[in-house]
Amino acid sequence: MVTQEQRKRQLAREKFLRQQQRRTSARRKARARNSVIASVLGVIIIGSVALYATGVMKDDDKANASSETTPSATPSAVKDPCEKAAAGTVKTQTWKKEPAVTIDKSAKYTMTLATTCGDIDIALKAKAAPHTVNSFSFLAGKGYFDHTKCHRLTTSGIYVLQCGDPTGSGSGGPGYTIPDENLKDASLKNNIYPAGTIAMANTGQAHTGGSQFFLVYQDSQLPPSYTPFGTVSADGMKVLAKIAAAGENTGAGDGAPNATVVIDKATVTKS
Repeated sequence: MVTQEQRKRQLAREKFLRQQQRRTSARRKARARNSVIASVLGVIIIGSVALYATGVMKDDDKANASSETTPSATPSAVKDPCEKAAAGTVKTQTWKKEPAVTIDKSAKYTMTLATTCGDIDIALKAKAAPHTVNSFSFLAGKGYFDHTKCHRLTTSGIYVLQCGDPTGSGSGGPGYTIPDENLKDASLKNNIYPAGTIAMANTGQAHTGGSQFFLVYQDSQLPPSYTPFGTVSADGMKVLAKIAAAGENTGAGDGAPNATVVIDKATVTKS
């Protein structure tokens, strides 16, 4: 016969087992829930990283791009206005430090970008931006820009063609950075980079310019944080207008140009 005390102990054990079962079940549910949450967060984080990767060097327009966008033509509706790229491969060499400044600051220098869309001649500002012009002279002499694609076109908020990244991803560079220069250039009035300006892209932080640059094809409002180091010729502006007219591939005002813009050869000459 089961005594009253034994019965109490049996009920206590059963209650304990039920509690353990509930706790075990709760832990399993929590693990499953956390696994789902982690998966979702993983997708969000991966998506964010992807957005950041494609947005590197885009700090120049986060605070300035208009909330209203003018959709570009879709790639299928646009005829590529540019020619086939010259044969050759992109060089991947990098350097640990900025090259020593060896240009003649009192001389005139011109950079020519022979692109698949036409030649873009640029008068460089050696006196006002010696580190920048010297770096471009060095990199062009090494063939660094040859066969590289211009990877970004903006058609809303700011109006620029961005080039100079051998990786074509928006995150490439020569391995070194150069100081900001000429940020008080007389051409920069009311935070406007006028059409025809060539300026350095950067990460949004001071002195982070590398090899990426942008060509302004229409007046663009930007903070004076991007070294202006040259002026595009009239014929070069016609080439930029042709590229801009073809639009970009997202339809949102910021993406890869529909025109296949490849720099076949970049040269810097002293006159």
